[in-house]
Amino acid sequence: MKVVLIRHGESEANFENYWTGWLDVSLTEKGRQQALAAGEQIKELGISFDFAFASVLQRTIITCDAVLEASDQLWVPVKKTWRLNERHYGQLVGVNKDEMVAQYGKEQVQKWRRGYDEPPLYVEENDFDRRYDSLDPRLIPKGENLGMVVARVVPFWQDQVVPLLKDHKNILIRGHGNSLRALVKYLEDVPKDAMDTIDIPNAQPIIYEFDSQANLIERA
Repeated sequence: MKVVLIRHGESEANFENYWTGWLDVSLTEKGRQQALAAGEQIKELGISFDFAFASVLQRTIITCDAVLEASDQLWVPVKKTWRLNERHYGQLVGVNKDEMVAQYGKEQVQKWRRGYDEPPLYVEENDFDRRYDSLDPRLIPKGENLGMVVARVVPFWQDQVVPLLKDHKNILIRGHGNSLRALVKYLEDVPKDAMDTIDIPNAQPIIYEFDSQANLIERA
């Protein structure tokens, strides 16, 4: 069985260089073309999916649709889950990264970006729309370090993906840089102090193969 991880295409925030987190931004035209190209690559590789997952943020949803469209698989069922959302950057959301470097220094900003245990500055209150109304408020963070992202992504894998693999299904997962980095850490048992070595480029398929017991065989 195969699982393909794909980060969304270039977003408006990527282009303008600010922290996005759970802020719901769309793709740039370049990002849309990247997503279509990823789907074409999937088609060329002959990979067919039985099920797909995306975060509840539009940049992954649009990427999902484009990948499935370009690979002639728009009919594949898609489930959206907040557990695949990007890392919640707290007070950094919407702030230009270069401005934060000027204010707090490159070293501190790097800790916020890549530190496993160091959270960003927390927000006092979240102001989200009704897509999160069904969640226990205690599950919704006010900021996350990478360790917290791992803690919410692993249950998604164990509870939703593993049963599908054991049922011999191929799966497409579209997420974000940090939610997919967290998943790669878990799948490949990457030490937490080496997470900054995990590179998740925009709209580049990462392909894993598993046996019938959901044990990792190889990364293509």
